[in-house]
Amino acid sequence: MKNLILALGVLLVLLASGIGWTGEKKQSENPVYVIQTTLGNIEVELFQDETPKTVANFIGLAEGTKEFKDSKTGKKVKRPFYDGLIFHRVIKNFMIQGGCPLGNGRGGAGYTFADEIDAKALGLDKIKAIDPHKGPNPYLMIRSKEEYQRNILMPLFRKMNINSQEELDKRKKEVQARLDNLTLKEAYENMGYVYSENGSKHPPVRGSLAMANAGPNTNGSQFFINLVDTDWLTGRHTVFGKVVKGMDVVDKIGSVEVDSRQKPVKDVTIISIHRKTSS
Repeated sequence: MKNLILALGVLLVLLASGIGWTGEKKQSENPVYVIQTTLGNIEVELFQDETPKTVANFIGLAEGTKEFKDSKTGKKVKRPFYDGLIFHRVIKNFMIQGGCPLGNGRGGAGYTFADEIDAKALGLDKIKAIDPHKGPNPYLMIRSKEEYQRNILMPLFRKMNINSQEELDKRKKEVQARLDNLTLKEAYENMGYVYSENGSKHPPVRGSLAMANAGPNTNGSQFFINLVDTDWLTGRHTVFGKVVKGMDVVDKIGSVEVDSRQKPVKDVTIISIHRKTSS
């Protein structure tokens, strides 16, 4: 009887601490939020364990518990941020984007925060940035010599503390060796991206919910949902959720008529973003 009581006590401790018989801590259940729009509802699962800061920011803005700067008054306020905003950028066979209070892609919540991306889990440390025969990897989206110099060479020179033509001439072989071995992860890190092995391990595939940004660590309020797989965005945007229901609504938004700026001719509005309640 004493042994039975002891065993039950141990079991209760394990259950209370979230530990199963395998000895591993159970992963918490991801929250599901409903993006209610004028064209229907989209349900998204949020990856709170991998991207806790990003998810907390999204939920805080959605529910009105996170302070932000009002784009009209310049004052700090708390209210449901997304209610009434439009999907201001829609590109067919690419993505739909929302979360700009100005409706033109230039607005935000008045602050920025860091990316949460696991580059190793995404395999960016295994992909060469430059092919000796084909040139820069397409993921880098380099279209000219100027972009190559700005996005690859200059960041590498800064990393190697090369500050003059004289130093470059002396270290040409070393520079070439670094270029030959440069991975996408290293190239992006040279540009300013900071990765974490605790970050998002999800690539930006169809149905992904990801943060829109203007470069490394410039996340704010804007987000997008992929209409297709977008491999070239891997490592550049934090994927913090995925569509679990309502992809037909995403596709419907993705097919609306847009003007020359990719803005829908007829507004597609976010009515609210709220947590899905269990039925």
